[in-house]
Amino acid sequence: MVDFEALYLKYSEMVYKYCLSLCHQEKLAEDLTQETFLKAIKNISKYDSNYRFDVWLCQIAKNTYFTMHQKNKRLQALDTDIMINSFEKKLANKEEAFEIHKIIFQLEDPYKEVLSLRLFGELSFLQIGELFQKNETWARVTFHRAKIKVKERLR
Repeated sequence: MVDFEALYLKYSEMVYKYCLSLCHQEKLAEDLTQETFLKAIKNISKYDSNYRFDVWLCQIAKNTYFTMHQKNKRLQALDTDIMINSFEKKLANKEEAFEIHKIIFQLEDPYKEVLSLRLFGELSFLQIGELFQKNETWARVTFHRAKIKVKERLR
């Protein structure tokens, strides 16, 4: 049986520094480090002992970073398109715009804040996550749920 705690203690700082060199953001590097070790634990049976363990971990970290980066680019483009198309049409009419603002104002926390910061403050999901001392994924999920709540109340 593999002692994951010992492996984490031995390699976590090195993986974190590698992740930081990729993304240049401390919080994101921390998230990537955690994700790297989770994937390593899940896939330990695939590790080939002919190769160095630290190199294997860095490969997982790199793949995780690039996958996350690509996914974020696609999601941001999709989110922007959806929000511009749906809200821009409704904001053209001042009455409808006021209705949307009333709905947003009535949302419970943190949905109201996340939606406002994203739409009106034009903050990235990473920045919103940092404001709430959460991660980028939390900000994305909260924003998505807030959009659903607004759409439901618009109907």
